[in-house]
Amino acid sequence: MFDTNHIAALRELIGEHAILTEAADTAAYETGARYDKGCAAFVARPASTEQVSVVVAYCVRHGICLIPQSGNTGLVSGSTPDAGGTQGVLSLDRLTGILDLDVANRSVRVAAGLRLSELNARLENSGLCFPIDLGADPRIGGMVATNTGGSRFLRYGDVRRNTLGLKVILADAEGTVLDLASELRKNNTGVDLKQLFIGTSGSFGVITECVLNLEAVPRQTATALLVPSSPDRVSDLLIAMEASLGNYLSAFEGMSGNAVRAALDHVPSLRNPFQGGAVPDLMILVEISRSNARRSGEQGLDEVLETVLAEMWEGRLLADAFVGPPHEIWAMRHALSEGVKHRGRLIAFDLSFRRGDVMPFLEWMKAELPAKFADVTICDFGHIGDGGVHFNLVVPKHDIRMSDGAYENSLRTWVFDIAIREFGGSYSAEHAIGPKNQAFYDRYTPPEIRKLAAGLRAVTSPGALGSVKF
Repeated sequence: MFDTNHIAALRELIGEHAILTEAADTAAYETGARYDKGCAAFVARPASTEQVSVVVAYCVRHGICLIPQSGNTGLVSGSTPDAGGTQGVLSLDRLTGILDLDVANRSVRVAAGLRLSELNARLENSGLCFPIDLGADPRIGGMVATNTGGSRFLRYGDVRRNTLGLKVILADAEGTVLDLASELRKNNTGVDLKQLFIGTSGSFGVITECVLNLEAVPRQTATALLVPSSPDRVSDLLIAMEASLGNYLSAFEGMSGNAVRAALDHVPSLRNPFQGGAVPDLMILVEISRSNARRSGEQGLDEVLETVLAEMWEGRLLADAFVGPPHEIWAMRHALSEGVKHRGRLIAFDLSFRRGDVMPFLEWMKAELPAKFADVTICDFGHIGDGGVHFNLVVPKHDIRMSDGAYENSLRTWVFDIAIREFGGSYSAEHAIGPKNQAFYDRYTPPEIRKLAAGLRAVTSPGALGSVKF
């Protein structure tokens, strides 16, 4: 039973309305993005780094576990409290008051609670952007804590590559404020401590401010949907396009026919560009871009793309291609997640491989999975250009096999064993670690690495913080 005296004490520290306890107010913070739900003793909504510090310090001193929560868009339950009713949620949704832009340095200092969409909207007049492109709209602190990647990883990398500095609250009795918010790109004067807090799901410390690298907003783009001549030529197609396009190539996204059909069914406004409405079994979304305005006499990107695709035809790498408006083509890509989710009960995997192993893994699964798990539909899509795959499996909505967790756990373990042990992949490409994949962290992480991670965690934040057990 949670001692309600703590509620009064926390309200004294950060304000009456900054601590939520009523069910109607806390429900949104207790419900995750995909089938997960918990019960929070309270939701704390501090509005500054100082307020985060006093809340964390109080909870550490009184043995209260805090679950940091950013935009609550994660897919592995990392920001969801458990069902016990004794954990507190520490929400970043009021930490939005800082945005300091340095155009000359091409960087911005932001509060961790600012959403990605709001950040880029407020940067619009500068001609700069934070270039991590996602289907969801997370808050910046959560993006750093989970090291998100996105659809343009091929060109811009992940959040880790674009983070210059952080301000972090450690889960100790003092709520220590660790100021690592450097705006320097080169600083080899010691251990790069900010890396401990990137991709560790908020368990090493609570991020309150971020210093981010910015990139010029692309001023020219061209997109196409490509149908490879066969799955085993996809790697050849990627290599050939990189050779022809260089750093113009900003996305190379795979989309299975099943995933695209799910999106078209769920979003009637989407247009199927292929003749007769037939959806290919596999298509690749390709984007090329330039950050400069088109100069007089300069070949347009649509022409560049068409020229390169003609070369791909000659090399027998393509069976079909459609060059179309970027907003239409990206609309289809961004509709895949919701479309697949509405097909049935979703069992989602966030996998990564060496780039050349993506298609062999998918082809192996298409051949072997139906015999092992009947009536399960593969609806995969992902970032072939960086080796990432959202390997989604859809089970009929009311399938009796999903009445407890045994069937899903069996399926997950089988897929992960194949992905990791047979293909050398990772079970979490960009979703980080949370209760949904904790067992697989324990299963696949070597003991010496677990020991080192646990030691680092104990040094940075000895208190009960986050849902991950490193």
